[in-house]
Amino acid sequence: MKKIYSDVIQFRGSHYDFGRMQGELLKDSLTIENRKRIWKIRRPHFIIEEQEVKQAILPFAPPIWEELLGLQDELQWNMQEVLQEFGGYRLHYMRSGCSIFTNTDYMIRNYDYHPKTYEGRYTLFAPSDQGYAVIGPSQRITGRMDGMNEKGLAMGYNFMHRKKPGDGFICNMIGRMVLENCATVDEAVQMLKEIPHRHSFSYIVLDQTGETFIVEATPRSIEVRQSNVCTNHFELLKHENRHHLDDSFKRMDAIEKHQVKVTNAYQAFRMLNDSDKGVFSKQYKNWSGTIHTSAYFPKELKAWFALGGDREPVIVDFAKWLQGERISMKRILGEVETDLPFVHMDRDVR
Repeated sequence: MKKIYSDVIQFRGSHYDFGRMQGELLKDSLTIENRKRIWKIRRPHFIIEEQEVKQAILPFAPPIWEELLGLQDELQWNMQEVLQEFGGYRLHYMRSGCSIFTNTDYMIRNYDYHPKTYEGRYTLFAPSDQGYAVIGPSQRITGRMDGMNEKGLAMGYNFMHRKKPGDGFICNMIGRMVLENCATVDEAVQMLKEIPHRHSFSYIVLDQTGETFIVEATPRSIEVRQSNVCTNHFELLKHENRHHLDDSFKRMDAIEKHQVKVTNAYQAFRMLNDSDKGVFSKQYKNWSGTIHTSAYFPKELKAWFALGGDREPVIVDFAKWLQGERISMKRILGEVETDLPFVHMDRDVR
């Protein structure tokens, strides 16, 4: 078993200042050291043009551009480097897993991916300039892989495929834009229809009304349905599905089998986080091992979080944080059954 952690990052202020603060934390970090090494090995396939990204971001989330400027100023990088690392537009994304289960009161989500992509950052950000406050783990620093905002909108996404990518945003930046800008599932669905998508994902959204919507999104088309279970295959855009979906159907079947016995949020959390229930995955070498399990409660504005399987969740009262109370916890600790390196903890990640 490998001991891992996520740093708890709290900030109230402008996006630009948030960018500066994050840049300060990233200076001389293993995350940046490893990412620079990875880029030396894997050259980008194309140049990301500054004006193209700026023009793409500004209609949907102009403050995020300010955050990128803050990162640039603090790290003293050129904008090409900033966009390649943190821009969330036209970037490459490897395949992954993930499972989501919802109820009228909560969303539970397993984040399944490769350890070397995991940055170990659990963020709470309340912007003073524009946008809603959001709680959730980050990816690519500026993106959010799942989360909930101050209005009680919860969001998670599940990978479908990388076939025929388009000129658009990758999943974690889309997640961030939705959470910072949308108060309800209806607003989230509308925004997901308007945002240009780089790859094919399902975005699952739940709000305080208790309704869950699944937005099946590709660079070519978007469909919307209602369901409380989602893994890694489309139900409406079936012609877009990958050929090998056994693992996705296996996890869905496991959820559907166990959910009849689920009568509360804790049991739902155990269904996804326990390693013997058939949903939690240990396929870390195949880019689909469960790294964290998140839970969001829109009506209570509380969040649960656990790193690794068979763990008790850390509980964060987001409502109290929104009222000004600071979280005393500095790190969330966990364990995963792998010897693979994590980008924020280990040297020489490739």
